[in-house]
Amino acid sequence: MLRSLRIDNLVLIREAELELAPGLNAITGETGAGKTILAQAIGLLLGARGDASFIGPGADEAYVEAELDLPDGLLDEEGLEGLGDLRPEDESGLVVARRIFADGRTRAYAWGRSAAREDMAGAAERLIAMSGQFEQRRLARPAYQLDVLDGFAGDEQLRRRTEARLAWRELSAARGRHEELTAGAETERARLDELRTLVEETADLEPGAEEDLRAERARLRHVTELAAGASAARQALAPDEGEGAAGLAALAERSVAPLERLAPELERAANELRDVELRLRETASDLASFLASLEAEPGRVEHVEAELDRIADAKRRFRCATYDELLARAAEARAELDAIDSGLDPLAAAAAALEAAELRMGSLAGELSAVRAESAPRFAEAVAEELRGVGMGEGEFRVELTEVEPGPTGTDRATFLVRPNAGLPFAPVAETASGGELSRIALAIAAVGGGETIVFDEIDAGIGGRTANDVGRTLSRLAERAQVITITHLPQIASLAERHFRVEKIPGDPTHTRIERLDDDERREELQRMLGGREFISALQD
Repeated sequence: MLRSLRIDNLVLIREAELELAPGLNAITGETGAGKTILAQAIGLLLGARGDASFIGPGADEAYVEAELDLPDGLLDEEGLEGLGDLRPEDESGLVVARRIFADGRTRAYAWGRSAAREDMAGAAERLIAMSGQFEQRRLARPAYQLDVLDGFAGDEQLRRRTEARLAWRELSAARGRHEELTAGAETERARLDELRTLVEETADLEPGAEEDLRAERARLRHVTELAAGASAARQALAPDEGEGAAGLAALAERSVAPLERLAPELERAANELRDVELRLRETASDLASFLASLEAEPGRVEHVEAELDRIADAKRRFRCATYDELLARAAEARAELDAIDSGLDPLAAAAAALEAAELRMGSLAGELSAVRAESAPRFAEAVAEELRGVGMGEGEFRVELTEVEPGPTGTDRATFLVRPNAGLPFAPVAETASGGELSRIALAIAAVGGGETIVFDEIDAGIGGRTANDVGRTLSRLAERAQVITITHLPQIASLAERHFRVEKIPGDPTHTRIERLDDDERREELQRMLGGREFISALQD
C-alpha cells in the first residue's frame, strides 16, 4: 500500500503530508481548491513530465515523495534490477521521490539516492494504478491485462507464471550456450576459458561471504569512533595514572570495612562495594581486550574493501546481478568443465539442455493457456456484472486471447474489449472510453481482479443519485482487498471512506492550498457541505 505521500511547493500546495489508510481514502474539497494537484503529485511518481510551472509561488523547487510497501521479489522483475542496487540494507519499504528545479529539470530518487526516472516510474507503476491517462496507458498494455487475468485465475496460476519466468530464463541461457557452441571452435575456446576463469576466481568464495564482508566493513569504518569511546570508558574505570571508578570503589570499601565490627549493618554496603570494584575492574579488562583487538588488525579495512571490490568486479565481468547468482554460475561452470574432462561432447550436452528447456517451457506455456482459456469467460462475466452495477449500460465486456510468439509469460496475449453502448462494435477498453467512463471500467476490472493501490480522480464524472451509491459500494468492496484513494465530489462516496482528507484553498498573498485529515466532527461538516450545506438539508427535511 501507499503508506504516506509528502508534497512540498507543488503548484498551490506549500507543504502537505498524508498518512493513508489501508482501505478507502477519500479526498474532497470545493471545486478549484486544488484536489487535482494531488493527482499531479502521484502522476510525477508514475513518470509524468514536470516543468517549472509546477513550482509553487516564491519557491525554488517542488518535491514529491511517497513511501510504499515493497512486495517480495518486485526488484527481481525484469527492468527493475537497477533499483535493487540502490536499496539500503534492512530497508523493507520503497521510498520514491521526484524533484523539479527552477530551470525545469527534474530528478528522480529511490531511497534518497538518484535513480533513472524510468526505473522509479516502473516500480511505482507496478504498485499504484491511477485513473486518467495513466490508467489508459496501463490498460493499453497487453502485459497488464494478462497479469490481471492470471491474478483472477488464482495463486496456482501465479505460481505457474513464476515457474514460466524462470524456465524462460533457463531456455534463453540454453539457447545462448548452444548458439555459442555452434558459432565455431574459436568461440568455444573463448567460452571455456571464461568458464575456467570464473571457476578459478570464485574458488575461495563461500555462501554469505559478501554479506559478512559488508557488515565487517561497516564496523571497521567506525573503528576510530569505537576506539575513542572504549578508551574513554576504560580510562574512566581504571586509568593508567590516578584513581578511576574502580579505584574509588576500592577506596570506599576500605573506608567502610573496618567499621563492620562497630556497625554490623554496614556489612552489606561493604560487600556491595567489593562486588562493584570487581565488576568495574572486569569491565575495564574487557574494554582493554576490545581495544587490543582493534589495534591488532590495522590493515583489515583495506583487506575487506579489496575483497568486496574483487567480488563486485567478478559480478560485473561475469554478468551476474547478485552474489548468489555469481556462485550459481560458478557451480554450473564447474559442472560443465567436469563433464568435459569426463569426455562429454559440449555441443551434444548443450543441445540436450536446450531440448529439455524447450520442453519445460512448452509444458508450462500450455498449462498457462489452458487456465486462461477457462478463466477468461468467468472473468469477463464478473466484470460485466460490475459494469452494470456502476451504471455502464449493458456492461458488455469480453476477454480476447490470441496466440503470440513464446515469451516469459507463455504464448498468449489478452485484450480487454468493451461495448459501452448497444449497437456499437466491441473495442479495446483503452480506445473506447475516456474520463469517468474509463475510471469506472478500471474500477469494475479492479473489483474483480484486485490490485495493490488504486487512485481514482474521475470516478464521479457525470454520475449521481443511485449510480453514485453503486459506485461507492463497489469502491468500498474493492477497499476490502486493496488500498483505494479517490478524489471525489460525491458525498455518497466520501461517506464510506475509512479516512477522509479535505483540500481547502486559503486566501492570501500568495493564495495556497491546505490539506488536512478530518476528525469525526469535521467530516460530518464536510459531508453536509457536499450535500449543499445545512440550509439546503433543512429545506429538504421541511
